[in-house]
Amino acid sequence: MDDYLKQFVEETSFYNRLVLGTFLPESWWGPLPHMLQGWLRNYIGGVLLYFISGFLWCFYIYHLKRNVYIPKDAIPSNKAMLLQISVAMKAMPWYCALPSLSEYMIENGWTKCFARISDVGWLSYAIYAAIYLVIVEFGIYWMHRELHDIKPLYKYLHATHHIYNKQNTLSPFAGLAFHPLDGILQAVPHVVALFLVPMHFTTHIALIFLEALWTANIHDCIHGKVFPIMGAGYHTIHHTTYRHNYGHYTIWMDWMFGTLRDPIEEDAKKM
Repeated sequence: MDDYLKQFVEETSFYNRLVLGTFLPESWWGPLPHMLQGWLRNYIGGVLLYFISGFLWCFYIYHLKRNVYIPKDAIPSNKAMLLQISVAMKAMPWYCALPSLSEYMIENGWTKCFARISDVGWLSYAIYAAIYLVIVEFGIYWMHRELHDIKPLYKYLHATHHIYNKQNTLSPFAGLAFHPLDGILQAVPHVVALFLVPMHFTTHIALIFLEALWTANIHDCIHGKVFPIMGAGYHTIHHTTYRHNYGHYTIWMDWMFGTLRDPIEEDAKKM
């Protein structure tokens, strides 16, 4: 088993060398403990992903496609976006603690993770990944919903994110603008799922970082109209009503538990 677990350590060490070796002298990060190297790598990767995706997204929808997707009066101000960036950057060091902890648990054999797809085969890999995503979807739905329903959690944690409650205050930069503990709680289902279903390690890490892109997407106020995806049209309603569309990737949990509100139907009511 020890030899098998070494595969996880070798993979995270490769990621550390790839990221840290690109941006920092080895004398700065080489002496650090392995887990701290992982945290620093996650932090640098998270910051880069947040800014590169956010700036490209905003440049495209607010400048290249100005007035195509979003009317001029719905474009958030630079002040609003800078505030979102400030909140996200204060939380980012704490966000990165969760994937670092999950890597530690995986490397020590505490989870059901497997290192290579060939260990289980492609069919089992696909089945396990699907079950993992269902668990994550269910967990994030209820975590998000309880952050609204339990008043102290909303007041002291989730309200930080919900100051962005109108179309002209939402932007891709709002995607990670949470109280640090709020952001961690909503990502916890990714880690819990590792104890419930076998999951490919690299896929798990990729999905954790995909969260940054997904949250940017659902805060851009552009309704993609791709069923059954819980896109920005649905999430904008969540920010304006506070009581609907708690789901993450899909509408299924909101549909099952009676909290779904469709943006197309909402537009029809306004006409």
